[in-house]
Amino acid sequence: MVRSAPGRVALTMANDPYVFDATAENFPRLVLENSEKGPVLVNYWSPRAGPCMMLMPRLVRLASEFGGRFLLVMLNTDELGQLARSHGVTSIPTVKVYRQGTVVDTLHGAESEDSVRRFIRKQLPDTSETLLQGALAAHSRGDTAGAVRLAAEAALADPQDARAPLQVAKLLVLQGRYAQADDLLQALPPEARAMPELRQLAAHVAFLRAARDAPSEDALRDAIAADAGDLEARYQLSAVRLVANDYDGAMEQLLEIARRERGFRQDAGRSGLLAIFELLGDEDERVARYRALLQQDDALRRPP
Repeated sequence: MVRSAPGRVALTMANDPYVFDATAENFPRLVLENSEKGPVLVNYWSPRAGPCMMLMPRLVRLASEFGGRFLLVMLNTDELGQLARSHGVTSIPTVKVYRQGTVVDTLHGAESEDSVRRFIRKQLPDTSETLLQGALAAHSRGDTAGAVRLAAEAALADPQDARAPLQVAKLLVLQGRYAQADDLLQALPPEARAMPELRQLAAHVAFLRAARDAPSEDALRDAIAADAGDLEARYQLSAVRLVANDYDGAMEQLLEIARRERGFRQDAGRSGLLAIFELLGDEDERVARYRALLQQDDALRRPP
């Protein structure tokens, strides 16, 4: 949520739309009034203190990463020492979180970026949960387009929370709406698509679409017998065998695709194998066997 911030002045750091400099005049509006709308983080700092200069770029990066879900205000204690002391600041750097006009949490010192990210995350309203519930409600009343839109918004708000896109995509798969499930998964930010659950589901959806559109299994085997390099037929056959729970049959075709052409369907052979590995788990004997075969192929491709 982006909040207005009247009284903006020259920024301490790069020109970020969610970062503002405090003055004695704008503090009541910039911090206290805006804290009625959402969290405002005030970084009390000094240009003479090394830890402050370490913390500041971390805060600015996170303000951009969270995309306006909180407002970041920089207060230079060299210039506004009395104002800082009136808010209980006795050491720097100090970050105070304001909600409803009062301080609700404080961070002292130049913490690591991961620590600061965790500190910020606990201050934010659970937007992803709200969007998840909205997406499920939209789906239940038949508004598939609305469900997909809200699930995508949830992933953008918090790419590390895969619940909304995962649940909506699964519901679409159960209804046989493979194209819509695939469109949703492909629209997610890269960090969300890289999550194992979503990557596995995306590969599964691709297989389902391929199996649904595939010719008969006999026709596919005849096509491969006539042309061993017919990778589309091999991919469709792998999908048909996977849907039939024949994992060996599916992995056999995918391994052959990976060996023959890594560029086919954006390395569908390798990515398909990895998705099946995740599905079966590391303890499965078939996973160990086909992983070793894939690694052998990788080794052969490396330059001497």
